[in-house]
Order: sequence, then C-alpha cells, then structure tokens
Amino acid sequence: MTSKRLMYRHSGAVRVLHWVNFFTLIIMLMSGLQIFNAHPALYWGATSHFSRPILSMEALQDDRGRTWGVTTVGSHTFTTTGWFGWSKGGDGNDTERGFPRWATLPSDTWLAMGRLWHLFFAWVLLINGTVYVSFGVLSGHLRRDLLPGREDWRRLGRTFIDHARLRFPRGEEARHYNGIQKLAYLFIIFFVGPLIVLTGLTMSPTMDAGFPWLLTVFDGRQSARTIHFICAMTLLAFFVVHILMVVLSGPWNNLRSMITGRYAIETASDGEPGAGHE
Repeated sequence: MTSKRLMYRHSGAVRVLHWVNFFTLIIMLMSGLQIFNAHPALYWGATSHFSRPILSMEALQDDRGRTWGVTTVGSHTFTTTGWFGWSKGGDGNDTERGFPRWATLPSDTWLAMGRLWHLFFAWVLLINGTVYVSFGVLSGHLRRDLLPGREDWRRLGRTFIDHARLRFPRGEEARHYNGIQKLAYLFIIFFVGPLIVLTGLTMSPTMDAGFPWLLTVFDGRQSARTIHFICAMTLLAFFVVHILMVVLSGPWNNLRSMITGRYAIETASDGEPGAGHE
C-alpha cells in the first residue's frame, strides 16, 4: 500500500526568481532573434566577410522564378522555406527573413525597438541572476541542492540511461535533483550565463571603448556575436528539454511545486518511500 505525501520542495524566493527568469528569457530570446533578422548571418573574426559566413539564412530564386528559404551552415546548405530565410511577414505574404515572424518580438520588423526590449530585459535577467546566485550562496541552496555529491557522480551513467528510457525518480529519490539536473543547472548558471553577458557587452562599441580587452578575449565583435548566438541556442535547447522533462515526469506535480512549493511523492503505508510519483 502506498499513499501520497506533499513535501516542501522550493522556497518562495526560488519560485519567484524562477518565474521572472522564465518570462525574461522568452522575451530576451524573441527580441534577440528580431535583432538577428536585421542581418541573418554569422562570422568569425574582427570583421564580416560577407562571402564566407559560417551561418546564413537567405531567400534564393530558382530558374523558374520560385523563391526558396535557404540556410547555410559552413559548406552545407539546407532548404528551410517557411522556417528560415523565407516565411510569412506581418502582411500575410512570404518575405525574406531569418527567423519566422512568430518567433520574434516586439513586432514584425522593428530593429530599434527590438534592441530596446533586448537591452532592458538583459538588465532584468542580470539582476535576477545575481539575486539568485547570492540567495543560493547565502541560504545554502546552491551547495545543498545543486552541487553534485559523491553518490551523484557514481550514479551519473545510470541516471543518464534512466532519463534516455524516460524512467524518472520515484519516491524519496524524487525529492532532490539528480546528477544530470545539477550539472545542467550549474553549466547554465556559471558558464553559459556569464558568457552570454560578456559577449553581449563585447558587441557594444561603448563597452569596447571602456574595456578594449573584451575584443581581444573574444577575437573581435563578430566572433562575440557568433558566441552570443550559440549561447542563446544553448539556452533554448535547455529550455525545450526542461519543459519536455516537466511534461513527461508529471506536469501538474512539477508545476505545483514551482507555484506553491509543494511536491507530491508516494510513500509506503509504513511511512517509507514507495515507487511511483504523480
């Protein structure tokens, strides 16, 4: 026999910071894609070699006058009509654009406002992230909940296999983050986060004037832009996987824990953890 027991999983501070981060990242990503669409190509080095981008999205016409969306990565070219290079604009007609209209904010094509949105919410993200790390250190949240322990490292291979087979922690084990979750959060917080901030600063001529070493560290503004884009796509991948795992492992239980702080685990009738969770 088993019964469900609600346990306190997330503090109020963690929940508030999580949701601020959630909505801020969405706006940052979509406004960033709006900016990217002004010149949907990436380069490496201090200058733009327009004939040799490492990634580009454009529209091309064939000999019959038909237009195709084309994405080029290095020497490989892919037809991406309707998604990248050629998709519907605000007037309902197909137009040349890097990312589709539904993926960008705040408008169809408004570079200046896209920059304002991006820079404003960049400060929100930076402040929120700083508060989160500070709170995590002072409260012990980072050490207690996110630093992998000896058991996490020992079980890392098994945890990866279980995740690949969609076998999620049950009972008492579900109370804590597993090794993969801990490493993923630490990677985003302490590597991707700082890197995306520094590369963003490097793309600003004003910041370059005050801190010229940024250009040296990132091999020029164009390289910084490319790294910034890669970091943004890494955050997007993390975001998608995170949402997928929330849905697959029990959407209501996971959402409740991040709204109310309470998470349900199953325990045996004698009070010991049982198999299964909501």
